[in-house]
Amino acid sequence: MSVTKEDLGKNMYKLTIEVSAEDFTKAYNASYQKNKGRIALPGFRKGKAPLQLIEKAYGAGVFYEDAANDLIEAEYPKAAEESGLEIVSRPEIDVEQIEKGKSFIFTAKVAVKPDVELGKYKGVEVDKLEVEVTDEEVNAEIDKEREKNSRMVNVEDRPAANGDTVNLDYLGSVDGVPFDGGAAQGYDLVLGSGSFIPGFEDQLVGAEAGADVDVNVTFPEEYHAEELAGKPALFKCHINSIKAKELPEADDEFVKDVTDFETLDEYKADLKKKLTEDKEKQAKAAREDAAIEAVIADSKMEIPDAMVDTQKRQMAEDFAQRLRMQGLSIEQYFQFTGLTAEKLLEQMEPQALKRIQSRLVLEAVAKAENIEVSDEDIENEYKKMAEQYQMELDKVKELIGENEKKQIAMDLKVEKAVEFIASNAVEK
Repeated sequence: MSVTKEDLGKNMYKLTIEVSAEDFTKAYNASYQKNKGRIALPGFRKGKAPLQLIEKAYGAGVFYEDAANDLIEAEYPKAAEESGLEIVSRPEIDVEQIEKGKSFIFTAKVAVKPDVELGKYKGVEVDKLEVEVTDEEVNAEIDKEREKNSRMVNVEDRPAANGDTVNLDYLGSVDGVPFDGGAAQGYDLVLGSGSFIPGFEDQLVGAEAGADVDVNVTFPEEYHAEELAGKPALFKCHINSIKAKELPEADDEFVKDVTDFETLDEYKADLKKKLTEDKEKQAKAAREDAAIEAVIADSKMEIPDAMVDTQKRQMAEDFAQRLRMQGLSIEQYFQFTGLTAEKLLEQMEPQALKRIQSRLVLEAVAKAENIEVSDEDIENEYKKMAEQYQMELDKVKELIGENEKKQIAMDLKVEKAVEFIASNAVEK
């Protein structure tokens, strides 16, 4: 195999890879052996037809595509490494020559990592972010815990109000004729939830348990059942019961029941501490993001479209993987949202570009400042990985190759570059 490279400009290169005629013949013959079992010719059992007769029947290039795919898969990685280029995109492959008895030639159009001309990265200005936790925020957290420990109680001394759950029987009709799906018995409806036709729940507010209520509504023009869309309807309702959510009092007894604290004041102090820590983390991340954006804005780099396209596709694959972990396929996601693969990639483009820009400037700052990582830093990262994947430390080290080790080292340098930029930022 031989490889030549051509600079196309704007951080794009074309690699021309030539594979010897001998290797192409081997790949072609291997393709014949792999695929002949699916080919039947008159007079021969399936898989027994000679190559020459198959070529005569189906054409001389019958196995070209399969042989080419195998060679490209095997030879492109070698050619990419031999080129010495820092390739940052998937290759755009074109076959230039494919013929028996001749060398196999294909090209790979690739993007390479752009150079970064750093601007100001020390002392960039960021907004000052105040971290404050209010009593209202603490009380809101307590209310969430109260909600978790609430119970439903029967209401007998007042009519139904928004927030109550009414159990009702109902029968709906249009022009006096009942319609499919318009009847139910013992149905629990939370008033004010907006789960029924607009206006339905409002007419039950003020009704008492045991009451009969006529509810008059008009179906929305865009209602899913076309035969009902835009039509007035009458629902004959009977209120079986009314229940209200009862929350426990926020007092020392409640705190003892649901936490390890003895008093409400202790619980509030702990909540305030945790909320403060969360806000401080958020403020730190926001400060870092703002500082990096300022560095990006003052730097120059020419990012090829192919690099952005590769990043978008990687993000889409990661997104699909997260969906699968939740038991949802990407196809189901598209059905639910109305999105398409193309639209998803389009939506991801701004974030993809920002990720690339951030990574490039951070690597450039790490280089400019001679940021290094120690063996101890690497070891600590291995320990984190072992804990994350619940594996023995030695096993993790065994699985990590040289390229992965270099990537880990660079990731740690980038983390330190973030800290360097943020710590040197100036608050406005």
